[in-house]
Amino acid sequence: MAPIDWFLLVFYLIGTLFLGLWLARRNQGEEDYFVAGRSLSGWLAGASMAATTFSIDTPLYVAGLVGTRGLAANWEWWGFGLAHVAMAVVFAPLWRRSGVMTDAAFTELRYGGATAAWLRGTKAFLLALPINCIGIGYAFLAMRKVVQALGIVSDQPVPALGGLPDTVLLLMIVAVLVLVYTVAGGLWAVVITDFVQLILAMLGAFAVAWAAIHAAGGMDALLTSLNDLGRPEVLSLVPWRWTDAGFDWIGGAGISASTFLAYLTVQWWSFRRSDGGGEFIQRMLATRDERQARLAGWVFLVVNYLLRSWLWVLVALAALVLLPDQADWELSYPALALAYLPPVVLGLVVVSLVAAFMSTVSTSVNWGASYLTHDLYQRFVRPDASQKELLLVGQATSVLLLVLGVLTALISDSIGTVFRLVIAIGTGPGVVLVLRWFWWRINAAAELSSMVCGFFVGLATSVIPVLQISDYGLRLMVTTAITAVVWVVVMLITPPESAEVLERFVQRVQPPGPGWSRWRRRCEVEASESLQDLLTRFLLSSCVLFGALLGSGAFLLHQQVAGWSGLILTVVSLSLLWRGRHSRLAV
Repeated sequence: MAPIDWFLLVFYLIGTLFLGLWLARRNQGEEDYFVAGRSLSGWLAGASMAATTFSIDTPLYVAGLVGTRGLAANWEWWGFGLAHVAMAVVFAPLWRRSGVMTDAAFTELRYGGATAAWLRGTKAFLLALPINCIGIGYAFLAMRKVVQALGIVSDQPVPALGGLPDTVLLLMIVAVLVLVYTVAGGLWAVVITDFVQLILAMLGAFAVAWAAIHAAGGMDALLTSLNDLGRPEVLSLVPWRWTDAGFDWIGGAGISASTFLAYLTVQWWSFRRSDGGGEFIQRMLATRDERQARLAGWVFLVVNYLLRSWLWVLVALAALVLLPDQADWELSYPALALAYLPPVVLGLVVVSLVAAFMSTVSTSVNWGASYLTHDLYQRFVRPDASQKELLLVGQATSVLLLVLGVLTALISDSIGTVFRLVIAIGTGPGVVLVLRWFWWRINAAAELSSMVCGFFVGLATSVIPVLQISDYGLRLMVTTAITAVVWVVVMLITPPESAEVLERFVQRVQPPGPGWSRWRRRCEVEASESLQDLLTRFLLSSCVLFGALLGSGAFLLHQQVAGWSGLILTVVSLSLLWRGRHSRLAV
């Protein structure tokens, strides 16, 4: 990097630090620190959600997917779009009505007794420490790979620091900067800096995509070169094709039928984020009202899937032509930036990658600290703790989480492998998390058993040689099936929640669906919406999202039939959604 690039990076880091310290004055207590005083707009909350998922690891992850398995491999993360649609149109208003501070605290609103307390504590511990630290770790792993690819560090020891590698030193410096503004500013600092970081990250992604396509000779030349590679999976939106001989599953994609089926029919609802996911739930709980919570979900959908998916994919496709001898495809993204961007622009792209990294890590740190503070320390150690004390505990636990995250980053080399491990250990409880909103019989014992069983079965089938299931889709199906047997049996042999607990939940949340009809009548509460309306809106919204996602991508790739099909599906679904909205308003 040229001196001007270093100047831009240092200027950004210092500016972010001062912004976080300036926003610290907003924090008067636990609610300000962890849910921003419940005053966020949907636009700001949604932008923060999008910035959180746009980490430094995601463009590298997508580059690795496309480079090794082709375009269809993106269904590994596109499939979660179904869960995110459900979050926006179904669960966002329900979460906001609950009024809790964390999804772990929600368990003692939905359930009662000692089992609910155990569930809250176990969930807080697992999400805050092992799962969250793995997430922070693979963000740091991506940071490590990027700075090494850019030549900023060389992983050589620094004699003046006792032989500490320069890579570890840089990670420590960035971690301290993230820590200072996150610890001082809380969620306010995270959300405001997220907005700035999202803009920078989008500009950086556009710059790399434009430079890569230009270097490949334009889109027409790029597509011609890709077709000449003899890899049909590279430009196929799905892992199959029709040839003169008939239906052909593309073996080069490395995606088995069971894995692709799992992407679309199991992964999104069986994963622990099926009704939102901790960081997203935190943002929805921080919005002003239910309408803003739903808006936040839609802002996230548009930015995450429609605006930036293809920026990453185009760079990954260009890398196949421009870097044919690349050994680690995850590194092709920073390699292209270094090779084809001039000074200043390169500096801005590096800043955008660092911004994306800082956004994700700051969110994970604040989110994890909310569990340790609110759901463990306050709930089980010091119920009468003052707001000042809770603020200090939140700041101290933020430091702990970041240190553990850095250590995690030093023991792995593949972002994609870590991503799939995170999914595996979180698979299983998703169906219970959905059903608890729609069926009164789900109890705390069922949710606790599904979470613990899913974690250990997913871990065992991923890392223990004797039990390991190599096929990713089959692994998810086995984990989901075993977990389902366990939680159903546990639910049937344990008593339901008490009438007092169920009535309290119904009065506050107004849950929809026939599974709560008896309790709504008993409490004289109307359902917020009918289950039929919710299902219809979910299906139509899913068609809008995937029609626009696949249609826009198909047009970019000059696949006209698929492009027009996606466009028609999007327009028809949008018109039906609009008509349904006006029908409800008229009623």
